[in-house]
Amino acid sequence: MSSDEILLDTEERMEKAVNVFRDELRGLRTGRATPALVDSLRVEYYGSPTPLKQLAQISTPDPQQIVIRPFDQSVLKDVEKAIRSSDLGMSPTNDGKIIRLQVPPMSGEQRKKMAQRIKKSAEDAKVACRNIRRDGNKHFEQAEKSKEMTEDERDKGKDEVQALLKKYEEKISEMADKKEAEIMET
Repeated sequence: MSSDEILLDTEERMEKAVNVFRDELRGLRTGRATPALVDSLRVEYYGSPTPLKQLAQISTPDPQQIVIRPFDQSVLKDVEKAIRSSDLGMSPTNDGKIIRLQVPPMSGEQRKKMAQRIKKSAEDAKVACRNIRRDGNKHFEQAEKSKEMTEDERDKGKDEVQALLKKYEEKISEMADKKEAEIMET
């Protein structure tokens, strides 16, 4: 593998780790209604678990309410059942056409727990990036051993991998701080 290929692979993998973390943050409750709260919900539909967003239109008419309007009315009961069995902590109200979810305000204790959870997730994402750095460095070592590059190229490549790691760790920290501030303010 050439130096550019190793760096490109490393950067792509770090970007994926950041995207996983971003998706995880999107699904966290902040005390404010957002369609992302129910995005990961899967509903049993004709025998297979299907993402809720493929079965219904999800909207937030006000900051404390999520409205789920299924495309097929026959799936209403299944959606309601999936919400009740999930760990959302919200009880759905079904009027025969749509399902409404009231998002309760978060207590101070819940906010602190959520902030800790964000810190843990951020650290997990950083660890994933560090593991990717280790793999990138290993590729540089192997390329140098097999005489595909010089020691100087290997060292330069390792420095670039370290710079990538620093960039992505900062991105993760920024996202975590922003989400934490959002949770603490509402």
